[in-house]
Amino acid sequence: MELTFEKLNNTRDLGGMETVSGRRIRSGRLIRSGRLFPASDADKAFLSRTVDLVVDFRSAQELKEGPDPEIPGVEECHIPILDDRRAGVSREEESDREAMMLAFEDPDAALGAMSRVYRDFVASDFSVSQYRRFVQLLLAGREKAILWHCTAGKDRAGFAAVIVEELLGVDRGRIMADYLLTNERLREEVEGLTQEILRHSKNPSEKSERATRLFFSAQEAYLRAAYEAADERYGSFDGFLEQGLGVGPADRQRLLDMYLE
Repeated sequence: MELTFEKLNNTRDLGGMETVSGRRIRSGRLIRSGRLFPASDADKAFLSRTVDLVVDFRSAQELKEGPDPEIPGVEECHIPILDDRRAGVSREEESDREAMMLAFEDPDAALGAMSRVYRDFVASDFSVSQYRRFVQLLLAGREKAILWHCTAGKDRAGFAAVIVEELLGVDRGRIMADYLLTNERLREEVEGLTQEILRHSKNPSEKSERATRLFFSAQEAYLRAAYEAADERYGSFDGFLEQGLGVGPADRQRLLDMYLE
């Protein structure tokens, strides 16, 4: 379902997505987002009416640099997905400086670095345990919506959306399309980040520009890397959901009953 905000470009409802069974995700229950601190008063008022719980996947330093706004009636839960800084993923000031340096690497190196981050979403014990906590919140349910976010809404929150859509039976094509939609929503932001980094470069080049864009955009290769890592460690993505995240058949059926119509 399309949501309209004044300042939150990458906040969207998973409602209406069709599953392989022909059912659809309920509207107003599952919302993915980027950072919330730019929210206007109208945005905050809308969230107050529609959201019960906000799950923040950012690091403690990211929270300090850009805390979520206070939204009346909304509970906050902090579940950091990464246990260290990752250039292009976590957006602390120090991480941004690291990204500037890495931007001058070969684009293939940038692609490889981001792919490793996605592999770690299913291979890092810390990240898996944190996503497991997130799934437990989904199983508990809320009267209104659960919203989850990171900074851009691309990687940590984007992979959380993949987990939700896989659990609810959305096919891979639709999952990939939803993941890549972030590039449209953040086109202006990515362009601004890219130009800012290039302005700080003594010798900007086409290679450094492409590498920078790879850090700050969604790429099919990144999500494929996560799927491949799940296959290697758990035998399949369903194996990751069951063994890694602890979602057995009864829990999965509960999620279908709660979030599908």
